[in-house]
Amino acid sequence: PAMALNLESIGSVGRPVEVRWSADDTMLYALAVGAGYPDPLQELAFTTENTTGVEPQALPTFAVVHSISGMDVLGNIGAFNPAMLVHAEQSIELHRPLSPSGAVSVVGRLADIVDKRSGALVRIEAVATDIESEEPAFTALTGAFIRGEGGFAEEAGAGTAGASAGSSGSGAESTSEVTIPERDPDVSVEYETLANQALLYRLCGDRNPLHSDPTFAAFGGFDRPILHGLCTYGFAGRALLQSLCEGDSSRFVSMNGRFSKPVLPGQTLSVDIWRVGDGAAAFRTRVGETTVIDRGSCRYRP
Repeated sequence: PAMALNLESIGSVGRPVEVRWSADDTMLYALAVGAGYPDPLQELAFTTENTTGVEPQALPTFAVVHSISGMDVLGNIGAFNPAMLVHAEQSIELHRPLSPSGAVSVVGRLADIVDKRSGALVRIEAVATDIESEEPAFTALTGAFIRGEGGFAEEAGAGTAGASAGSSGSGAESTSEVTIPERDPDVSVEYETLANQALLYRLCGDRNPLHSDPTFAAFGGFDRPILHGLCTYGFAGRALLQSLCEGDSSRFVSMNGRFSKPVLPGQTLSVDIWRVGDGAAAFRTRVGETTVIDRGSCRYRP
């Protein structure tokens, strides 16, 4: 690379960012990740606030919308071409169920920079604390892959590429070590995405033009704008919540997955789920035979 990434930035911590949300935000998010379609009478706990006998809830994956507030530490790694950055992996761990409205303080930490030869995998941990109770709310680990920024481990004499893998020490990394069983899934859930799904999801805060502007998408090498990886992640989270927790968000503990291929709005997502132990599951998300989220894992309260 023309400019080496700043490895001294590993461990650096950002400033606390206060994030507030309302019930409107959680309901918009639920709609943006497909809740209420095709049957608007399903998932009313997530899409309405005044349904008789239904207690409003927030989808567990709504946490990822606010984990982005910890991404400011990405600025510490030095100069790189933002067009070469892709979202590679995402994990969330909920320390308590998210409320439909609330406020947290989010602190980002640059957990690791891993040499993958063809690029650099930058891992950022975001820790959210409930502002009122001062108790932990959730922890998110985001992996961003920067194409063309690899090869630094050899240059530094570190030996093998990926020498720093696993040094984040956050504990969130261990969730990705799940192996998908060599058998048919226990559950397979199919969701149709809407042609305007990305236009809906961008209203949750991610206004990256890759998901809406054809000209910008063409710069990234795509024929048309693609769906947000975190939107696909939200669809998968809904499948896990319904299949493993019977729609009860208080039973949902953590979720981890790696983004392997892009999704176009309007495509049909299939979420294959395997129960692999007490309160543990593996999953993958497909479009047809193409896997779009792999190495998926989930922990829940049975």
